Amino acid sequence: MSFFAQLSQWLADPNRWSWTDPAGIPFRTVQHLWFSALALAISIVLTVPLAVCLGHYRRGQFLASSAVNIGRAIPSFGLIILFWFLASRWGANTDFWPLLLALVALALPPLFTNTYAGVVQVEQEVVDAARGTGYREWQIMLRVELPLSSPVIVAAARVAFLQLIATVAIGAIVNDGGGLGRYIVDGFALGEQGHGEIFGGGLAVVILALVCEGLFALLTKLATPRGLALQQARRDS
Repeated sequence: MSFFAQLSQWLADPNRWSWTDPAGIPFRTVQHLWFSALALAISIVLTVPLAVCLGHYRRGQFLASSAVNIGRAIPSFGLIILFWFLASRWGANTDFWPLLLALVALALPPLFTNTYAGVVQVEQEVVDAARGTGYREWQIMLRVELPLSSPVIVAAARVAFLQLIATVAIGAIVNDGGGLGRYIVDGFALGEQGHGEIFGGGLAVVILALVCEGLFALLTKLATPRGLALQQARRDS
């Protein structure tokens, strides 16, 4: 059977477009997004408050630079295998925890580093002006530094989320769910007869990543304070 015939047959499966069947593209897309979004939410809770606090007091520069190096050095697949091994030894759910913990570990470095850098880059004159009007330190962090650094934080979330989407697909090797990556793994298991499924699964992952990229670009625009956006527009013009 030719490649295009395989792909057509795979797409023509009546359950391929089901929201409830585990073999359906919509079902696995939701599963893919759920893992990615959950890991991103946990990473934001763990990193953003700490990075904002350290950036406000101008502490933790070594930690921020170390996070960059750690983020570049961590092999995503190696983390998944490591957490799978630990989960299997401890009797934990190997279909959930290994992939989730690996995703969180991958998202932490870029979120922490960019949030810290965004807060540090806020002009000191603005911070001093807020302090002079009677703002407490926590108010400066929440009402001044966090809004002004929000475009950088959202940009970090976008980079982390796209990395998470790619890693969820890889995680299908050790995860019975695995989102859209399950098609790729199952296709390889079929050998030559699975080329259509491999291509379909890979294309679905690419489309999902592009859609998420566009949504985050819109979110970045919405998260930019009006005054900061006008200032950037004047610089560009």
